[in-house]
Amino acid sequence: MKEKEGLKDSTELTAKFEFNPKEGIDNPALSLAEDSEPEEALRLRFCFLKKEEGESFGFWLRQETGNEGHIVRKVTPGGLAHRRGLREGDRILEVNGASVEGVEHFKVVRKIKSSGQQVLLTVLDGNAYELAKALDRDVVQLVPQHNRPRLCCISKNQNSFGFSISAPEGVKGTFRVSVTTDGPAHKAGVPDSSWLLELNGNSVESWTYAQLNRKVKQSSNPMGLLVIDAESDAFYRQRGIKVTATMADASWVPFGVRKLPMVRGPDGYGFLLKEEKCRSGKRGQFLREVDVGMPAEKAGMRDGDHLLAVNGENTQDLDHQEVVLRIRADRNQVTLLVIDREGSKFYDSVGLSPLLFYEEEDPPLGFHVPPASSSPSMRQADSGPTTTCHCHLSMAPPGNKPRQDQPSKDLWRVAKEGQEDERSQAF
Repeated sequence: MKEKEGLKDSTELTAKFEFNPKEGIDNPALSLAEDSEPEEALRLRFCFLKKEEGESFGFWLRQETGNEGHIVRKVTPGGLAHRRGLREGDRILEVNGASVEGVEHFKVVRKIKSSGQQVLLTVLDGNAYELAKALDRDVVQLVPQHNRPRLCCISKNQNSFGFSISAPEGVKGTFRVSVTTDGPAHKAGVPDSSWLLELNGNSVESWTYAQLNRKVKQSSNPMGLLVIDAESDAFYRQRGIKVTATMADASWVPFGVRKLPMVRGPDGYGFLLKEEKCRSGKRGQFLREVDVGMPAEKAGMRDGDHLLAVNGENTQDLDHQEVVLRIRADRNQVTLLVIDREGSKFYDSVGLSPLLFYEEEDPPLGFHVPPASSSPSMRQADSGPTTTCHCHLSMAPPGNKPRQDQPSKDLWRVAKEGQEDERSQAF
């Protein structure tokens, strides 16, 4: 008992850091500094957001002066993001399973926007993120290692796709893929003994073995398979995450988005824009009658290319006249994102936009901070040394500006202070 007399003054301190083996360590400083039971794993969250038509995700994403990471702000109380566990100050580490830590902010925005109606966000509590940074920890390493599902495009060879399917008797939706060495599936990147998730954009979750066999025989050529290895499948299942094609690694798909920067010549660009029906049944804008020697042909345009974006803005949901106006917004130059006809057919067949997998190296047109002196109206609204201005991602024609009293899906909010800037985007 005499040995404990010198510990009387530390009783209150030790009571603050009691360890409960069922709850883990309650002190984040200890958990991040020690390897025994990392508390950051408890704070790491996976938020799957799936919105309805006309609904927003219900949060803003910011890049802030003095704060690292891609920061979640203005989470709408009771909104989709709030209901799925997203909180003020969270840092987004992954979008659809792809790491975005250290990635330029505009690329993260584009990843989320191109994800469409659903997105999977891997987030870390803001306090845990800042503490990890203070302790010089690599937050990327906080995310357990796993592979993303793989999207594969298989072209039939001699009446065979080069794979077979096995399934437990009487069990729906559980199909293992066996791949023939050097066959079409193997060359398309399908891993042997992987689990099948989707066939041509359709989930196999509720299919019987007989139904799947029938669908394979009726499949178009090429065929689209979404597959995942057993270990990664277990990773997502343990966390209750439904794997979808928006999370896929599409690096094995042989079709890619092409960027066509063009400067207008004396006789124009030299192509015809036509609205045509896509394989999916939707209407799309296609590039036809490409004139030899004109700017479009020199930029690499091919007859039948499907137009996806103009000056960095997705145009797939716009009608013909709206797309024409965006191309003509700048009389001297334009940059188009396109995919060839075969690539368009494949992505239509799996129900995905090719832009989902496009890695843009340049910031969108208009992504800059104008000098404070260029906006007298905003100077009058200043509250201190920070000025705010509104910039469009698109080259929208005059008169089509969004209202300034509500966020637009194509609106960046930019604030400048000295040589640093802050950017914010509503979702």
